[in-house]
Amino acid sequence: MELKKEVESYAEEVIELRRDFHKHPELGFEEVRTSKVVANYLKGCGIEVERVAKTGIVGLLRGKQDGPTILLRADMDALPIQEMNDVPYKSVNEGVMHACAHDGHTAMLLVAAKILSQHRNDLKGNIKFVFQPNEEWSGARDMIDEGILNDPDVDVAFASHLWTPIESGKVAISTGPVMGALDEFKLVIKGQGGHTSAPQEAIDPILTVANIIQTTQMIQTREVNVLKPTLVMFGKINGGTTSNVIPEEVEVEGTIRYLYKGGKDSEERPKERFERIVSDVCRTHRAEYELEFIPSNSVVYNRPETTELVREVAEDVMGDPMSIIDYVAMGGEDFSEFLEEVPGVFYFIGTGNEEKETDYPHHHPRFNIDEDTLITGVEMHVRTALAYLNDS
Repeated sequence: MELKKEVESYAEEVIELRRDFHKHPELGFEEVRTSKVVANYLKGCGIEVERVAKTGIVGLLRGKQDGPTILLRADMDALPIQEMNDVPYKSVNEGVMHACAHDGHTAMLLVAAKILSQHRNDLKGNIKFVFQPNEEWSGARDMIDEGILNDPDVDVAFASHLWTPIESGKVAISTGPVMGALDEFKLVIKGQGGHTSAPQEAIDPILTVANIIQTTQMIQTREVNVLKPTLVMFGKINGGTTSNVIPEEVEVEGTIRYLYKGGKDSEERPKERFERIVSDVCRTHRAEYELEFIPSNSVVYNRPETTELVREVAEDVMGDPMSIIDYVAMGGEDFSEFLEEVPGVFYFIGTGNEEKETDYPHHHPRFNIDEDTLITGVEMHVRTALAYLNDS
């Protein structure tokens, strides 16, 4: 059977799988039911299965001929969000929802694994199907630390993301940085409490925080080259107990995102700049501070040679070069951990369709995907694996 027709024959199956996962979402490292379904499905395809990193699953398909090993990854975890969609497959788990398309990713890779298992005699090498737990909070590193890139050693890694900001019918593949590095921060500003009628006798941590929030914005517009995107965002502020009391301290949390290597050896050094401003503002206000950075993931970087391979695959899948676009997002993605170790590509499959109401942003309680794009993801996985193993 011609490959495209073979893939399309699984259109209903991939939708059915996706809806099952969507209806039964599980948080990071709690994907017990999901991983059981994944493991049983892979075993049914004659694929070797190993459990890794608590709830993670790795399936190994050994080709009949010697060659390199390719890694294909899907993430499985859901989010702590109450779903607002009115669909037959709505989440049955209170306060938990697949609001980031991981249900679709898992379904696509499972069906791709089934198809590729039927072509094992033609494979010049091996395929590792990685079903990762806890992507939202950096589960990739746990899997790597437990050795999934070894025995056999992985030569290249690929992953895709269904993406509502891109319209259905488009695939986005870019060279270089495609998703941002992410550092979370927790900051405690310590002042001196008092009565709001006599602020001169207190040290106001609220005013200090307000100054910090405003002043740190200069990093992204006045200190770092605007051609090197940087975002300093505050997402949580907690302080005070009532309207007429100046509190002792205020806690704030947020994120710093950037599309470059942001370590101490970098010219930009966003975290150092952030702490410098915090320190100077606190000194001005006579306040003290405690600052903690929580590294999440590095920048997702696509190598040129592997990106070109995926672009060629996408042209075959989509049938129109104009449907292949460039796209960069500041969101974090821990597939960067794999690309720190081996070359590879992370790309986006458009699934935004206003008529189907699948144009809500990721992590929204009404997030949904255009299920017609699932089969595109399946074909991309299948053709990428075959192209790399048999043509490399």
